[in-house]
Amino acid sequence: MIGRIWSVTFTVSDLKVAIDFYERVLGLTKKYEFTDYAGFDCGGVEIGVKTWGEKETPRAGEPCVDLLVDDVDDAYRRLTSRAVEFIKEPHDAAWGARIANFTDPDGNAVQLMEIRWPEYLATIASRPGRSAAFPRQR
Repeated sequence: MIGRIWSVTFTVSDLKVAIDFYERVLGLTKKYEFTDYAGFDCGGVEIGVKTWGEKETPRAGEPCVDLLVDDVDDAYRRLTSRAVEFIKEPHDAAWGARIANFTDPDGNAVQLMEIRWPEYLATIASRPGRSAAFPRQR
């Protein structure tokens, strides 16, 4: 029934500022831009920014877009040099990832995530209710 995520869209206060952030600072490719919307490719999933609708203060950390990177520490250094202010520096998660958190210019939560696959797979394989796609090793 559900194939995959097509897009994630944020409401922003200034389209030009948002475009600059997602295109220049994060380095995503802009697919198109209209007067009130811009879409960016993020590994086959569209991240959209729009100016219509109510812009409410989101709950702390929600919703959050997770951006998969090969090296969180390297991405952290690069984005810090582009004046991105992180709200949580790179840190290890118990389930096999390294994560760093920041917000876009409108306060939308974004998370860099480096998955350490052997740790991640070992962690989920040992959990009750695990997916059949990752059976427990014997």
